[in-house]
Amino acid sequence: MKPMVLLLAGMLNNDKVWQPLATALAAQADVRIVHFSEQDSMSAMAAHAWQALADLPAHQPLALAGFSMGGYVLAQMLAEPRRAVQAVALVDSAIRPETEASRINRLKTVQAIEGDFPALVEQVARWSTHPSRHADASFMAELKAMLLEVGPETAVRQTRAIASRPDHQALMAGLKVPVEIVCGRQDKVTPPELSQEAAAQMPTAQLHWLDDTGHMSPLEQTPALTQILLGWLARIEPH
Repeated sequence: MKPMVLLLAGMLNNDKVWQPLATALAAQADVRIVHFSEQDSMSAMAAHAWQALADLPAHQPLALAGFSMGGYVLAQMLAEPRRAVQAVALVDSAIRPETEASRINRLKTVQAIEGDFPALVEQVARWSTHPSRHADASFMAELKAMLLEVGPETAVRQTRAIASRPDHQALMAGLKVPVEIVCGRQDKVTPPELSQEAAAQMPTAQLHWLDDTGHMSPLEQTPALTQILLGWLARIEPH
């Protein structure tokens, strides 16, 4: 039986962030995407993600992949389990908890979102992508359209949820299932050292770098990320 891969979207994302990769994985796995437009806490996001799997047969292997904020949701799902998980992937994410300084920065972000959201989207689109992408008008337009579509109200809820997220570092470090950690070498949102730190704490983790890539790996490097995740699925033991 094919495994089920649940792809968890990040902040200011909808299904579009994962859709190209979901299409590429479809021959090897059943794939579903979850994004978080209404939830205002990690626990609510985790419950929403688990609900998307409510009809999953008990014998079907389950793999969770979280992009950016989706990695934090993934950790919350494991902290509030509803069934066994056979593999975990973190893409441009982290297991380190928030610090007091990062919480303060999150609150400043809320002010920016509420102040001039379209201007913030312009900044986020450039900050989160590799400079080689900036001249690709079609790519940048589609990215900004997704961010604008998600909207400021959702962005505020997500930012506050991230700022108040629980510390699941010990839980993540204790995982025994196959773990894949992937990060763009030029990621300025969740810098590479956070992926290095996570990989060093997780005994079953394999760490992969994507060259000439910023934070938006699922869109910037879909073919390369697809190959990495296919290797990850091959690591799942028969259920």
